[in-house]
Amino acid sequence: MASENKKNLAKKTDSQKEDFFQKVFKIVAEIPYGKITTYGEIAQAIGLKSSARMVGWALNSTIGDSSLPCHRVINRNGELTGKRHFRTPTLMREMLENEGIEFIGEAVNLKKHLWKPPID
Repeated sequence: MASENKKNLAKKTDSQKEDFFQKVFKIVAEIPYGKITTYGEIAQAIGLKSSARMVGWALNSTIGDSSLPCHRVINRNGELTGKRHFRTPTLMREMLENEGIEFIGEAVNLKKHLWKPPID
């Protein structure tokens, strides 16, 4: 019986993880061209404000999948912390600059380009 309860708990956890990832992917797909958002903004929109790191893990699971504009997700300081997951270290910035995103030094101009997803 205890073994069965552990299996049910594991299934629920996997299901919740899938649901969280799907919510992240849905929001990322909605980021407008020429805008960026942060891991924290996505977590807050899902209703889990302190789960910014989990948003990053969800996005890491899409490495090699170019169907989502993951290059539009940055950290709260405007830094491109996800750039190491792109083919070259400069590709993420190049993609953003091609969309008209402006930088102040190494950080995105958040005042000009931040998009806040609607709260779920």
